[in-house]
Amino acid sequence: MSDQMIFKRYEIKYMLDSEQLTRVKEGMAEHMIPDEHGRSAICSLYFDTPDFRLIRHSLEHPIYKEKLRLRSYGVADDASQVFVELKKKYDSVVYKRRVGMTSRKAWDYLLREKHPMNTQIIREIDYTISHYSGIQPAVLLSYEREAFYAKDNHEFRVTFDHNILWRDYDLTLDSGIYGEPLLREDQVLMEIKTADAIPLWFVKLLTENRLYKTSFSKYGSAYEAICENRRQECAEPIDLVS
Repeated sequence: MSDQMIFKRYEIKYMLDSEQLTRVKEGMAEHMIPDEHGRSAICSLYFDTPDFRLIRHSLEHPIYKEKLRLRSYGVADDASQVFVELKKKYDSVVYKRRVGMTSRKAWDYLLREKHPMNTQIIREIDYTISHYSGIQPAVLLSYEREAFYAKDNHEFRVTFDHNILWRDYDLTLDSGIYGEPLLREDQVLMEIKTADAIPLWFVKLLTENRLYKTSFSKYGSAYEAICENRRQECAEPIDLVS
C-alpha cells in the first residue's frame, strides 16, 4: 500500500480476457515485479449528490471532472486506516489527493463535518463537499487488484482488477465484500499508470496482443446499472386486479 498522498499521472485502461491476461503477464515478467502486497482487496465508497450530479457530469466526458471517495484495503473496522480521496481529471491528466485516517475519523469527517486536521488536501476536499449540496454515500465498489511496477522506474505501474462488484445499499466499508458484478467472469481491467511515456517494450506488448485503450469507469458503469434497474422497476406492469 502506497503512502503517497499526491499523484499526477496518466491512467490508461484496457479490457482483457483470460488469455490476453496470461500473455501480458508473461511479457511483463522480464521488466516488472509485483507490488509487495501482492493481490489485495480494495473497497471504494463513492460519494455523490442524491441525483448523482458528479458521475452524470463525468460521463459527459468534460475536460475537467472530479470524484470523491473513501477507500480501504480490505474490509475496514473503526480503527483501520482508510483514505479520503479527491480524484480530479483535467485534459486527460489525473490528479489525486488523498489523506489517511482511521475509518471512524473519516466517517465523522465526511458525514458529520468533524475536521480531523487542517491541511491543503483537507481544504480541497472541504471545497468539493461544500460545492455539491447534499453529498452522501452513493455506491460501494470492491475488487481484487494485482499491482506491478517497472524494475527501472517505480513510477510506471500496471494493475489488473478482477471480480469488480458494486452495490448501492449497505454503504459502509465494514459490511463485507459482495455485490453485483460489472464484468463477465473472464474479463479483467488492466490499467497503466504513468507520469511519462509508456516504455517501448510495453507498447510492443500491447501491439502484439492487439490491445486497445478503452474508456471505462467503474463508478460510471455502476451508475448506468442503477439507472437500468430503475427503468426496469418503472416498466413492471401494475396488477390492477389486486
